[in-house]
Amino acid sequence: MARMLGILISAILIWIASVNADPTVSPTQGFTEVVLNATNFMIQKPYDKEEYERYSFIDGVHSMWVYKDDKPHTPESKTRPRTEIRIEGYDYTEGVWQFEGEVYVPHGTSGVCVMQVFGGVQHATSFMLLASNGVLMRYNDQVVASEIYDRWIHLNIIHNADEGKVSVFVDGNEKVLADDRGRANHYFKCGAYAGVNASSCMESRWRNIKLWTK
Repeated sequence: MARMLGILISAILIWIASVNADPTVSPTQGFTEVVLNATNFMIQKPYDKEEYERYSFIDGVHSMWVYKDDKPHTPESKTRPRTEIRIEGYDYTEGVWQFEGEVYVPHGTSGVCVMQVFGGVQHATSFMLLASNGVLMRYNDQVVASEIYDRWIHLNIIHNADEGKVSVFVDGNEKVLADDRGRANHYFKCGAYAGVNASSCMESRWRNIKLWTK
């Protein structure tokens, strides 16, 4: 009798655990977090502006903004204006890498790239996350998230450079799985990089930025 009671109690406990278990598997499961500190965050901003004029770091939040008539990040550059964090020290050409962070896009910001996986064969990037008219897009092809203004969105971007794939998770749910643009020297960037039909001022805020690999 005692043995049967023990089996019954064990079965009940297993059932309770299964009911209370979180069915969502974290995108970071199986990855190892790498160490990031201030030396890994290089700020790119209009070359004629001081850093504080386009970037702030307060209470754990990186705020980056740029105007569409700003200068590029170097006098020689022919690219559009930007204020971005370029993750240094973890460039890669192979393996599986993951960028994690929370992004906040203020209302009115549009026509701007807020995150990049840099490096491609015939293109400069393997992935770009665009904010346009309240929607996050993979380039202009796929919707990643809607109604994005004025709220924090948790993102995990996984780049499998060996298989040539990029997957995007929003709040733990996979939204996009797409081909990258070829093996090259890759690294991650986030912030505000003016695109086509950019708003007069573009801003994104980031917090809890992490990098993972396996």
